Amino acid sequence: MKAIYLDLGMGAAGDMLTAALYELLDENQKKDFINKMNSLGLPGVELTPKESIKCGISGTHMKVTVHGEEEESEDVDLSRGEHDEHSHEHGDHTHHVHEHTHEHEEHTCEHGDPEMHVHNNEMHSHDHEHHHHHASMKEITDLIKKLELSDKVKTDAISIYELIAQAESHAHGKPVTEIHFHEVGTMDAVADVTGVCLLMEMLGNPKVYASDIHVGSGHVHCAHGILPVPAPATAFILQGVPVYGGSIKGELCTPTGAAILKHFVCQFGSMPSFRAEKYGYGMGKKDFEAVNCVRAMLGETAEKVEKIYEYSCNLDDITAEQIAFTIEELFKEGAVDAYTIPCGMKKSRPGLLLFAACHESDREKIIKTIFKHTTTLGMRETVSNRYFLERTITKLKTQFGDIRIKKAEGFGVKHEKYEYEDLARAARENSMSIQEIKDALDRECYDK
Repeated sequence: MKAIYLDLGMGAAGDMLTAALYELLDENQKKDFINKMNSLGLPGVELTPKESIKCGISGTHMKVTVHGEEEESEDVDLSRGEHDEHSHEHGDHTHHVHEHTHEHEEHTCEHGDPEMHVHNNEMHSHDHEHHHHHASMKEITDLIKKLELSDKVKTDAISIYELIAQAESHAHGKPVTEIHFHEVGTMDAVADVTGVCLLMEMLGNPKVYASDIHVGSGHVHCAHGILPVPAPATAFILQGVPVYGGSIKGELCTPTGAAILKHFVCQFGSMPSFRAEKYGYGMGKKDFEAVNCVRAMLGETAEKVEKIYEYSCNLDDITAEQIAFTIEELFKEGAVDAYTIPCGMKKSRPGLLLFAACHESDREKIIKTIFKHTTTLGMRETVSNRYFLERTITKLKTQFGDIRIKKAEGFGVKHEKYEYEDLARAARENSMSIQEIKDALDRECYDK
């Protein structure tokens, strides 16, 4: 199955992810992507791929400007008792340190990615050197919905932005409805998010795996002062995701990068069995002793095989209701399969052979469930290899409404079929047989 593995050993910023995926495209696709992004209508946004070489490795830095302005971030070296004099530009354009003076208050931009301002649930415009507008989450959602992108790309982008807004809401103790994003910080983040979503579609919506995330260490400067790395919003998004700090002082993973990964990655950790066909390197702007990049590998995952534990026992003194309930409980406790087979037992008694299979992590639960809900005094355990096809479900918009399609691929074969429950619903609603629904769907798909 087509898959991508992301090496996040030097962090994960939005534009670094965009650049790494961009490198996986062929030359014509690269031109199409840049033209598409620069003609979407994101206010003032322009993407420019730049060749970048770090530690002898050649890759792409995706420069994102808003009205010609590129975001910067400022890491802090507390060991020197001062801010980093270099004020490195961040690869994700996430922490734009810009003074704003108001009659009622004076502050720098709120920490966040993209920049957030909370102003008593009001929208403000400011006339400084630039005209700054603070967009609400609803305005961001409305903007994305109006872009000339597929429904899937827009849905993915909005879902990612919702993760960011929820994280900012939690970090600042304000409802999502009171979160407002700074125009410059927002537009480049929207470009990063929509860019990654569009690239995933152009690459065939592959399954995405990733390494544990290197978030960096030390501190970062923001409006509230000096905050630890990872920043509060990033830490909130990455709950449940394996991360580590390391010795590099700096913010390596930003909220935008974290939200993109949380949305797309199906599994974090070591690289699965994988046949790589192409590599891409997305470069950040900071320079460390190690190369500052995201490496993306495009290829095929190996056919699926896993160790499975099988349990069986013979039953001749249990009711049909009890055995049905037992099967339900087994699936609830993590069984990958459970069923019964009629069998002949000693003394010529008719009985049932109960079978259940599970992963190693669910062994104890399955054993306890069988003993609890059946009359057996013992069971047999067998360890087997389980070979299976990689399965995905896609949704098809049809004249009968949304119809799900189950797809399975691996070992050189491909299968797909309509979801039975959706076919049955359509058949009932239209007074047709299931076969008639399937035939109509086949014709509709062929016409497309």
